[in-house]
Amino acid sequence: MEETGALIRKRRATISTGKCVTLKQVNGRSAVDESINGHGGSGNMVTTRNVSDLPSTTSKERKKRVNVPSDRQSCHRLQESLLSSASGYRNYRGVLNWCVVMLVLSNARLFLENLLKYGILVDPIQVVSLFIKDPYNMPAACLVIVSNVFIVAALYTERRLSVGCFSERVGLLVHSINLSVTLCFPVAIVLMVKSMTPVGGASALGVYTVLFLKLYSYKDVNKWCREMSHAKARSLARSLSCSSLPRSKGSGGDYQVSYPGNLTLRDLYYFVFAPTLCYELNFPRSPRIRMSFLLRRLFEMLFFTQLLVALTQQWMIPIIQSSMKPLEDMDLPMMMERLLRLAVPNHLLWLIFFYWFFHSSLNFIAELLQFGDREFYRDWWNSETITYFWQNWNIPVHKWCLRTWSVFH
Repeated sequence: MEETGALIRKRRATISTGKCVTLKQVNGRSAVDESINGHGGSGNMVTTRNVSDLPSTTSKERKKRVNVPSDRQSCHRLQESLLSSASGYRNYRGVLNWCVVMLVLSNARLFLENLLKYGILVDPIQVVSLFIKDPYNMPAACLVIVSNVFIVAALYTERRLSVGCFSERVGLLVHSINLSVTLCFPVAIVLMVKSMTPVGGASALGVYTVLFLKLYSYKDVNKWCREMSHAKARSLARSLSCSSLPRSKGSGGDYQVSYPGNLTLRDLYYFVFAPTLCYELNFPRSPRIRMSFLLRRLFEMLFFTQLLVALTQQWMIPIIQSSMKPLEDMDLPMMMERLLRLAVPNHLLWLIFFYWFFHSSLNFIAELLQFGDREFYRDWWNSETITYFWQNWNIPVHKWCLRTWSVFH
């Protein structure tokens, strides 16, 4: 009885007949005694042990959870579905590949249907008649040759201005007349000459439009150089387009041109043929012409030219011809159906034309002239806004607009 009372006062657990109970002291002490009472053959036996002598309970529980067969074979955990916004999954490359496969299959079906319905309509020789009706009468080519008059007029005006024969006001008047005629003259010729083909006339108008933009930039840059020259400016940092430094060797070994040494036919015609609309006295130049690169671009130009002609003759022209009757009858459902049928080849032709012109053709000209700035386009295909698209799909025009806009502002 005395031994039992002592155990109660010390708040110990008494375990009888082989059973164990662990108690924690109320006062918060970390050491808890464990008492085990067992019945043997000779009587009762009491064993007392401190819990600090035992291994950690947390590690025991962890080992037990791992060793439990049901936990070891578990295949479920807390997670979101991949298409849920909370999953954070962003890799949909496979969906894009699937869309490309579907696009190829659908267009292949349309192409096969077109061949079965219309047969082979491709005629490369017919393309020549789009530009020339009479081989002895080529008004579009003659119109392009006449553009040299406006080029020489712009150079003559700048030379007179550089030596002071023309005042700034007179020079501005002469340039305005020259630029106005550059725009209006070809339009009048295309409308009046009956032998002018639509494709030939459109090509000539495109050449004159580009020439107008180039001559406008030529006028502006030379005006800036004159202003700097009159102000005794000697620093290139004040203008990115004009150098007032003496002639010296550049990084590529070419001599740097200073105003008015740039007012030559060679300099102006280099700018006219260069793939840019913004004039500079010293363009970045590539060190050499890479023949392999040049031949690749030439092959692409020839191949994509034939592809554009073939797709136009085989795909677009039959759809346009079949759209005439719905237009005459003002059948709106049929008109919409023809318009949607025309959208796919039109989009494809636009993409091919972009690659042919902005990559193959402009790079071919740039390599031939050793023109160093090859940024003719940026990643417009990643456009998220209309503004970003128009700023990145045609860099030469975008640069020209930025420079002209900065002059007025």
